[in-house]
Amino acid sequence: MVSRNRPILLAAALLLPGVAAPAFAQDDGGPSASVEVASDERRRGLSWSNGDPVLRASVSVPVVDGLALDAVAVSLWGSRRHGGADGVIDLRAGYTRQIGGWSLTADATYHAFPGASGQDYAELGVSAGFLIGPANIGAFARYAPRQGAIGGDNLYLGAEALLGIPGTPLTVSGHVGRSSGSIRDPLRAWRLRPDGHYWDHGVALDYRQGQWMAGLRYANSSIDSGASNHAGATLVARFGIDF
Repeated sequence: MVSRNRPILLAAALLLPGVAAPAFAQDDGGPSASVEVASDERRRGLSWSNGDPVLRASVSVPVVDGLALDAVAVSLWGSRRHGGADGVIDLRAGYTRQIGGWSLTADATYHAFPGASGQDYAELGVSAGFLIGPANIGAFARYAPRQGAIGGDNLYLGAEALLGIPGTPLTVSGHVGRSSGSIRDPLRAWRLRPDGHYWDHGVALDYRQGQWMAGLRYANSSIDSGASNHAGATLVARFGIDF
């Protein structure tokens, strides 16, 4: 049986070397870290934390030019969506290449769920973004091959845009995405697609000053309210610090 204290230990393991290191490397190309609190853990229009506040810790370590290893730990406090998991640990390897104004990325991520059994799954991703002045416009695809933990396979396609407001520490961003895939076990497929194929969208306003950041995000989805709790419109507040 997995210890109920394991998420705390894993979060500490991330924080101690990184109070010695977030998911994004800083300008010097060295290891980086961040800690953040948020009013919800909302992914693809779905709450992973039962709509409750979370603590997030992240580290990123460059390996060679363009290649980085990332780890993100988020407290979930007994997530009903993920079998009662106390947290989620995202372990990611990503490679980014700049070609002119284009930024191309390929990555692989393993999602582990401490405090729950049979919930872990992996997915692959690609994205392409183009820089136009202070704006970055891109498209992405993420695919989780058929796995028992998610009751089939899962494909997420979308587009996103980010605009830094000139002369201010503010950034505006937004995205739209669609989740689809095959279903072999409806009960397990529900965790990622409670209403079958669906759309989600969101917009965000972030403020960053030095190492500190704060943000407000709006998230919503096309999921029928009867299909899943915590899948409708919501505002998510965030506050964090980089190291």
